[in-house]
Amino acid sequence: MKFLVDECLSPALVNRLQTAGYQATHVTHLNKSGWSDQALMAVILDADWTFITGNAFDFRGPAGTPGSSGGYSGAKIHAGLICLNRPYNDSRRIQLELLEEALSEINELEGDLVNQVLEVTLHDDDTIEATVYGLPT
Repeated sequence: MKFLVDECLSPALVNRLQTAGYQATHVTHLNKSGWSDQALMAVILDADWTFITGNAFDFRGPAGTPGSSGGYSGAKIHAGLICLNRPYNDSRRIQLELLEEALSEINELEGDLVNQVLEVTLHDDDTIEATVYGLPT
């Protein structure tokens, strides 16, 4: 798997992914900062990136109906989407904590995330929940 980290997340996530043995880069490292979601989706799909974002709605659509809208709504096949759902006033530490949970889930899957979404959510009571589901469904 190779990962592309969205510009809304810390570049420190790239370092952690590389330490774990994955190929990873950040949107800013590709000089794609400020690109529209649609333009970024073309890059993600063409290069088979597993995309990591903090903007779940923009890419998977509404939580209740994933795939009904958002960047991945028209994708027939993709390398996977990881949504780190956290408060907007989060810290790099929180992002790294959620990434650790995502890496743990990926290890349990013993494969890849082709046509799947991995959502890692930090709840108000500080518990972390991970959910994996297919997209397209």
